[in-house]
Amino acid sequence: MNDKHIRLRMLRRELTRDTGVNLSLLVVLTLSAFLMATGASVLERLAGASDQLFEQTRPPHILQMHSGEYEVEALEEFAQAHPTIDSWMIEDMVGVEGVSVSWERQNSEESGSMSDSLIDNLFVRQNTEFDFLIDETGAPAQPKSGNVYIPVSYQLRYDLDVDDLITIDTGSKELELKVAGVVRDGQMASSLSSSTRFLVSDADWQTLRDGANTSSEIIVAYRLQDTSEISALQSAYEADAHVPQNGQAVTVSLIRLINVISDGLVAIALMFISVALVLIALVNLRFVIRGTLVKDVQQIGTMRAIGIPPSAISSLYLTKYRLLTFLACVLGGTASIGGAAVLSGSLAANYAQVPMTVWTIVIPVAALVIVYVFVLTMCRAVLRAVRKVDVVGALVHGSLLSERGIARVARRRARAAQRTTLENLPGSTVNQRLALKSLLTEGRQWALLPVVFALATIVITVPFAVQSTFANPQFATYMGSPDRDLGSDIRFTEHREETRDDLLTAMKADSSITDITVFGALLYRIDGVEGTRTQQVDIGDHRKSGTRYMTGTVPSEGEVSVSVLAAETYGVEAGDELTLESGSGDVTTRVSGIYQDITNGGITAKMQGPVPSEADAYTVLADVSGSESVRSIADRLNQQVPEATTIPMAEYVKQTFSTIPDALRSASAIAIVFGIFVATLITALFLRLVLVQERGRTGILRAVGFSASDLGGQTRLRAITGIALGVLVGTLLAATVGPPAVGVVLSAAGVGLADFAFLTNPILTWIILPVVLIAAGGAVSVLLTRQRRTENMSTWLKG
Repeated sequence: MNDKHIRLRMLRRELTRDTGVNLSLLVVLTLSAFLMATGASVLERLAGASDQLFEQTRPPHILQMHSGEYEVEALEEFAQAHPTIDSWMIEDMVGVEGVSVSWERQNSEESGSMSDSLIDNLFVRQNTEFDFLIDETGAPAQPKSGNVYIPVSYQLRYDLDVDDLITIDTGSKELELKVAGVVRDGQMASSLSSSTRFLVSDADWQTLRDGANTSSEIIVAYRLQDTSEISALQSAYEADAHVPQNGQAVTVSLIRLINVISDGLVAIALMFISVALVLIALVNLRFVIRGTLVKDVQQIGTMRAIGIPPSAISSLYLTKYRLLTFLACVLGGTASIGGAAVLSGSLAANYAQVPMTVWTIVIPVAALVIVYVFVLTMCRAVLRAVRKVDVVGALVHGSLLSERGIARVARRRARAAQRTTLENLPGSTVNQRLALKSLLTEGRQWALLPVVFALATIVITVPFAVQSTFANPQFATYMGSPDRDLGSDIRFTEHREETRDDLLTAMKADSSITDITVFGALLYRIDGVEGTRTQQVDIGDHRKSGTRYMTGTVPSEGEVSVSVLAAETYGVEAGDELTLESGSGDVTTRVSGIYQDITNGGITAKMQGPVPSEADAYTVLADVSGSESVRSIADRLNQQVPEATTIPMAEYVKQTFSTIPDALRSASAIAIVFGIFVATLITALFLRLVLVQERGRTGILRAVGFSASDLGGQTRLRAITGIALGVLVGTLLAATVGPPAVGVVLSAAGVGLADFAFLTNPILTWIILPVVLIAAGGAVSVLLTRQRRTENMSTWLKG
């Protein structure tokens, strides 16, 4: 009989004698392969869509936003002095408050305004060299007079379509525009961007520019011949005091990051779930393989006795797991095609149509290969036990151990039995004490359930906690902002001080507004690791801000605190000195602490001190008391002082991060469903094997007087105890290790978050979800143990 024939016979036997076990393993491995391939596919599609969008729109490598007066000559001189600049432009934009923009659907005659949108609405003309706004075909859109192209996000939010109407109150006249389509914007596509752009014709743009209720803003944009010079050019620009720079500066790397962060987090979450399921599968595989070897120990001993080498015997058993893992990868990979299509369906709308490339196939296949190799490596490691099989021990004692090993295990069990006498164990009945005794003396065998349920608990709670955190209004504290009800910005007006005074007067006259705090922003130049940078510093009383500090504390008088990315940019830590340079003189301050922030590119600073009488911008924060909604108070202040933009902070956070919790919600749902399903499946598989292995013990207990109900109760108690222990450990790990682990991922992504803490509903996350998992596992154990009542007693006595 040749080797190939032996392998086929053994494979047929292994697949047919444990059909339920094999199917369970196949399901778990298939789910793992499906999630890993889906996550890899989403990442590949996202990278491809982002690249395609950047290729079609050609966004700037460096851009600087500015409001107010500027000198074109200074910009021309700067461009001439830096030959690395390939092309540059000044994009004129017209800002319009959402309350001045209304819409009307032609097919239903429904209408409304964009007052609920808290980001800046900027109306622009099509650019001629780069930074294009593209239509559905990928070409730069060219609106006719009377038409407007709206951003994708607004088309989705207000359900607008072609030929619907947009009416803009310019303060001088109402401009009615017909929606001609949507535009994809390589620069301002994400909700994390503080602005969005509408595309209009030259004539309509001029009408908006001449309006009394509109504001003017520019973007100075550069594309470079060599992108490695981006940092050097940014430093040179910010060190030049003559060029306009009172707004946010952004590089192409940050543009790309904020565009892909929401979909990227979904892909990472799916791959995290996949890794956890692979670990569950590996723990289960180890248990199954060890059980198979114990069952076939005499056959293995015979093969060893006739001279078959251990490697050949291991290879015979490995054939089944090769086949199961390969089949799981094929099934999971096939299913991932549909899964990736569903999860990446929004990419075409938000980014661009992505052509299929060789990487579309290679990336998910590589992910499947990783799963295959990882699982097979684990199987080989477990099957190494075949090398240690003693022929005498296998044939005479029916054990994988040698005679010395058998004696050692016997002594260990004897000691365990002495330590765990029934009278010393907790429990009100003999059944309960027998169940606990079995758990303590056979702990290695029953360790599978706690490990599986600990991993399953992490799978279902961590993604849910992350999604809840991004959806929580208190996430404002992660943005360098205090947890306040109202926030007002005064920056895009020539009369900032007068506007500040008018706003404070209106707030103080409103009895429902309390705890008013004012900050004034000044621009300084700071020497950084890669050159001089222009930095906006918010000056005022930060002692009650509630900002979360990673290291250090809130600044005292004359001290400054900086964000995580600012600390990296300037190469400082808490306790270091930082020199702020300005035209009125240099100020040397001490860095009091470092906090997290993802606004303004993540590079911000706060100084304790009196509010400047003349600042480049002002921020006013306040709380609201009484029954009136924060939104209505904000609307009233916007009407009283239109030059100041007042917004409800909770709603601002919700809109800013809307895409992230929405995207993570699907991953969280998948995690909960798959986690509970896999945990219950493994429970059923494990108990089925245990019940088969314990038939002899069960038969003896049944013969001495224990009823079927008693024996079922013992098994259930052991199972539920192991499940509860695993869920408890998993919950503690998820709550303690989960936040720093997520923080490491976000920190590596460069979004300015490093010290992550879950802001989630503790009852739902840490009590209800774990209890549901315990209930699911307990229900499976009840169903399986009830089946024993129908078995013939003689089968128990035979073992």
